[in-house]
Amino acid sequence: MLVTKPIIMTDATCDMPKEYITNNNIPFLGLMCNFKSNEYEDDFWNSLDYKYFYAELRNGEMPYTMQVNEYRFLKKFRQLLKEHRPIIYIGISSAISGTFNSSKLAREEILDEFKDADITVIDSKGASIGLGLLVYHAVEMAEQGYNKDDIVEWVEQNKNKMNYWFVVDDLKHLQRGGRISSSKAVIGRILDVKPIIVIHKDGALKNVANIRGKKKAFKYLIQRFKEAGIHTQDQLIGISHGDCMGDAMILKNMLEKEFPNNKFIIAPLGLGIASHCGSGMVSLCFLGKTRDYE
Repeated sequence: MLVTKPIIMTDATCDMPKEYITNNNIPFLGLMCNFKSNEYEDDFWNSLDYKYFYAELRNGEMPYTMQVNEYRFLKKFRQLLKEHRPIIYIGISSAISGTFNSSKLAREEILDEFKDADITVIDSKGASIGLGLLVYHAVEMAEQGYNKDDIVEWVEQNKNKMNYWFVVDDLKHLQRGGRISSSKAVIGRILDVKPIIVIHKDGALKNVANIRGKKKAFKYLIQRFKEAGIHTQDQLIGISHGDCMGDAMILKNMLEKEFPNNKFIIAPLGLGIASHCGSGMVSLCFLGKTRDYE
């Protein structure tokens, strides 16, 4: 029986390399970002210069983002339905952005209009390159001939096994978002404290540790990988960074010393996630036994 290859769709908060998105023809939508009184779409740095954005962040610029609205999802879904293939949208956590709810509303409206439309929307309960890894595995399955139901089942079963660990460097963004107090932010900068943030199993951000110095923070992340990771000697690992490729490579090299057979995807944060995490952030994402961490 011939299997119709499903379309794997996502949003730009997946923070995958631009080349990967382009080469695999992955349809996406991006959060809108207000930056220096102008609006830009998070589109893998096609509309805004990456280096300029991060330079302005370091100079104190505080951008803010807006969710993808229902209208944009309706437009994209209608466009993709012309291919007469099942659509699987894997999106940013509903606890972080209202974007996923927009996708649900758009799907319901499309189904009222086209009863035979085959659209599945999945709340990843995650973001950044961990979401990107879920997309990567879904795309691989589609290429290998798996049908829509098999891919949806795999993502649903594994999304809460994806571990999301972030080392935050620029504390003023956490302060603005209410994650830490202003006094903690000041003390943290003086003492070189690096908050460790996770995306919890409910899809929300949580501060789980505060460690002095980035190298110690990286050692902490590697210990979490040892404890929680599955197939730790043969896994695809995601590392994203806020314009600090050198730090990302340090983390990769530290992991490779103990786990030499793993493969890595390393990419910069996109506009949406960077607006909330700031420069200097490094994340480690991997499939674990569970995401029930504290």
